[in-house]
Amino acid sequence: MKRFDTLLIANRGEIACRIIRTARELGLRTVAVYSDADAGALHVSMADEAHCIGPATAAESYLNIDAILAAAKRSGAGAIHPGYGFLSENPDFARAVADAGHVFVGPSPEAIKIMGDKAVAKAQMIAVGVPCIPGYQGDDQSDATLLSQAEVIGLPLMVKAAAGGGGKGMRLVTTLVDLPEALTLARAEALASFGSDTLILERAVQNARHVEVQIFADEADNTIHLGERDCSVQRRHQKVIEESPCPAMTETIRMRMGEAAVAAAKSVGYVGAGTVEFLLDETDDNFYFLEMNTRLQVEHPVTEMVTGLDLVALQLNVAQGDPLPLSQEDLQLTGHAIEVRLYAEDPGNGFLPSVGKLQCFEMDITTRTDTGVRSGDVVSPYYDPMLAKLIVHGNTRSEALTKLRRSLDNAAVLGLTTNIGFLRSLLDHPEVTNGTATTTFLDQTYPNGPAAPTMSSSTIALATALMLRSETRTALDASLLPDTSLQGFSSDGGLPIPIDICLNEITHGLSATGVGTANVTVSNGTWSHVVTNDLRVDGLRLPTHHTSDGAGGLFLQVNAQHLHVTRAQPWTTTSTPSDTSLTAPMPGLLIALHVTPGDKVTKGDSLAVLEAMKMQHQLTARADGTIAATHTEAGQQLAKGALILTLQDPT
Repeated sequence: MKRFDTLLIANRGEIACRIIRTARELGLRTVAVYSDADAGALHVSMADEAHCIGPATAAESYLNIDAILAAAKRSGAGAIHPGYGFLSENPDFARAVADAGHVFVGPSPEAIKIMGDKAVAKAQMIAVGVPCIPGYQGDDQSDATLLSQAEVIGLPLMVKAAAGGGGKGMRLVTTLVDLPEALTLARAEALASFGSDTLILERAVQNARHVEVQIFADEADNTIHLGERDCSVQRRHQKVIEESPCPAMTETIRMRMGEAAVAAAKSVGYVGAGTVEFLLDETDDNFYFLEMNTRLQVEHPVTEMVTGLDLVALQLNVAQGDPLPLSQEDLQLTGHAIEVRLYAEDPGNGFLPSVGKLQCFEMDITTRTDTGVRSGDVVSPYYDPMLAKLIVHGNTRSEALTKLRRSLDNAAVLGLTTNIGFLRSLLDHPEVTNGTATTTFLDQTYPNGPAAPTMSSSTIALATALMLRSETRTALDASLLPDTSLQGFSSDGGLPIPIDICLNEITHGLSATGVGTANVTVSNGTWSHVVTNDLRVDGLRLPTHHTSDGAGGLFLQVNAQHLHVTRAQPWTTTSTPSDTSLTAPMPGLLIALHVTPGDKVTKGDSLAVLEAMKMQHQLTARADGTIAATHTEAGQQLAKGALILTLQDPT
């Protein structure tokens, strides 16, 4: 291994920013790479040097090995850190980096290849005595063979991409009749994400915990584990809440699981940071190998919080040939750490990703926030929708949860819908509060996703008062007489003003009294609330954040609910999405259209598949009926709202 003074980060977003911060503390010069879509991104502005490596699509930029190596050569980078995702677990990339004369901050290409193929990794683990789930990981990938193997393994069953991770290319099958479709979808997603459509089958261990062990190894074959993380609260196999230590962990299981993780790493001559993932069956204290991630994990900060170590610093030091600074006996776990992932997505609408401009992005200053965005940035449809990670540490788990609740209450993300409200509600759920959640928790609790939050009358009153106050200030700032939107304004605020407010496309006919004074009373005939100048509603302060939308309206976040507040227009409607048409809910690539004109469909049937933000989204029928016409075809890049098909005779 050789020393280096310049580090290129072959990634983007929060992990690129995270690596840059530690690299600077170590005195290293940093080089960022970026796509056309990321020219103004935070990681680009943070780095000492930056190079464009291609167009917006990941395949032409962040997955372009030649472009990254060319940037490394131009910048004189001695080492390349892959971050996570993209090329981080690509053995060809690791080999190409070494062949070009750079240090790859990670394990050897051979270790990545073995552990990156779930079938090969599982065989390796069985050989060294690490417990594994029964399944099929053979070369014959025909549907007939997979179906016959599924019958032998039994149900429920997991279909997994052999080269996959992060929940991509993964499907749960509970009846064999669903297996062919699951195979088709998993193959397509695996090929798009990892360049391989090879699958494995495993018996689904349900009501288990997802527990992973952080390992670290140096060139001298010193390998240790840094405790465990519980990642059981997950949706579509994407982790939502991560914590350390695991609430159900005992010292005996920790020792056994840690020894198994170290054995797994040693079996492939591992060097650097890695994570060995297990399923923990609480009914009998048995655990089973899932996979090994040969990179830094998204959730590594919780381990940093309880160990006091900087894992990125350890990576960079080990990459330069330094020995690990501690032994297994030196390790101490202190307190409890919890992390949540803040996503640009709409939980009340099937968790569809959100795109648009972040009008305001402000996090609680007392909380560690790892992010790659800031106010004014645009969230595009090209990359993962994660905006930030919020990480807290407490002396106890209860203390950490209290801190995290406060952090979410104080976080302001305005301009697009996020999962802040969903995360906040999860922290109050008994299974999360008590630490008893398993991998099936979210699916069982929200089988159809969480319901869209209801809008309370106090929220409506607060939004109306804020809108009126904004309009009053605008009029005064412009030295104009009140226009029709301020009809009824008077110095004593005594005249009632009829006002129609539109909140997230729903119109509310209201009356307001006291406009221009400290107290505004808003009513609709069945309720009445007083909103004071300091934003208390009937004396109660609500967690509130707001900013202008730049067009006369407001973006408002109240009780973690995101609202767009405008004056209602004559064409405003409160109708729900049409049952007679299917439109693209967000920009994306239409990768499948399952129907043709004349086909009979039933409510809930899958009509098309839209790929956006690295995930595939099923678009389903809202009603029974007959396909009248299709207006696009698979392979087309669609804008939000683009018409895909129309339905006749919906029922």
